[in-house]
Amino acid sequence: MRRAVCPGSFDPIHNGHLDIIGRASRLYDVVYVAVGINESKKGLFTVEERMELIREATADYGNIQVESFHGLLVDFCKQRDIPAIVKGLRAVSDFDYELQMAQMNLGLSGVETLFVPTVPSYSFLSSSLVKEVATWGGDVAHLLPAHVHAALLERLRDR
Repeated sequence: MRRAVCPGSFDPIHNGHLDIIGRASRLYDVVYVAVGINESKKGLFTVEERMELIREATADYGNIQVESFHGLLVDFCKQRDIPAIVKGLRAVSDFDYELQMAQMNLGLSGVETLFVPTVPSYSFLSSSLVKEVATWGGDVAHLLPAHVHAALLERLRDR
């Protein structure tokens, strides 16, 4: 079984994330979507809520496992015998940071990193930007699955 992981905070998951996850799901038998737990950051959605939004968004893929992790991603990979991390790259600025992480992960554990360039229509997209635009009333519906958009609007109304 060929396994890979797509890690992130996914707060919330957007179409750029889904593009990378979907492309990975065509290359690997099982793709883990690993939601990182960072207790020093207060997310808009809880980790459990993010995982449920991801499960719903990826339900049709058929080979996605959604889990959370705390600590080093390579430890998550070793525990599940995952030899590859799949990361999306939006711009050259992403590459600088991600290359350092890839080299560290390889050195720590032998886990390889596969970089996948985002499609141009999502090259600007980030969860932070989606939340900021939505907070100020901007239309982000075309950037999110419908159920995620609805959850985002509801959460912003509740704040």
